[in-house]
Amino acid sequence: MWFSDLTVVLASNSPRRKRLLESMDFTVETIKSNSTNEIYPTDLAISLIPEYLSKKKMHTLQYKKPLKNKILLTADTMVFLNNKPLGKPQNKDEAYCMLKNLSNKEHLVITGCCLKSVYAEKTFSDHTFVKFSSLNDSEILYYIEHYKPFDKAGSYGIQEWLGLTKIKAIRGSFYNVMGLPCEKLYLHLQDLISPL
Repeated sequence: MWFSDLTVVLASNSPRRKRLLESMDFTVETIKSNSTNEIYPTDLAISLIPEYLSKKKMHTLQYKKPLKNKILLTADTMVFLNNKPLGKPQNKDEAYCMLKNLSNKEHLVITGCCLKSVYAEKTFSDHTFVKFSSLNDSEILYYIEHYKPFDKAGSYGIQEWLGLTKIKAIRGSFYNVMGLPCEKLYLHLQDLISPL
């Protein structure tokens, strides 16, 4: 296959993204993503914010190794409800409020990605609409207590208990909600490095 000699260098602390790339049969190298403030222009359309942040992460990397047969990847996943971003909760109260607001509503998840090879750099994103069924207080508190979703935008992981029991409908890529738009990523990787 075209990617047999390719290593994807993932600049992310997310074990979910690493697992997804490995499940796509890529060789994966992980490096720490530099801590960047997630500030973006206030007039930027919400559809462009995750791309902007993923590119910002790319431009702060200090990766010194040669990029031959390697692709650098940064990503940023955001959850929007009524066009307002829901970040990562700082505590149980914030997680509770976010999940209470998501109850019985549809929200938008956008993951932006930035890829860099020895040849070029490109950014792209994917959009997924997710609708929860009704969440009662005991379900929300159970999920927060047992799954501690404090590292997740919107306070939930679609692959966990809440996603399994309470997601009523999805329009778009499931894996995009997990943190990587795998089908789009595969196509863009192929375009970026083929032929190596």
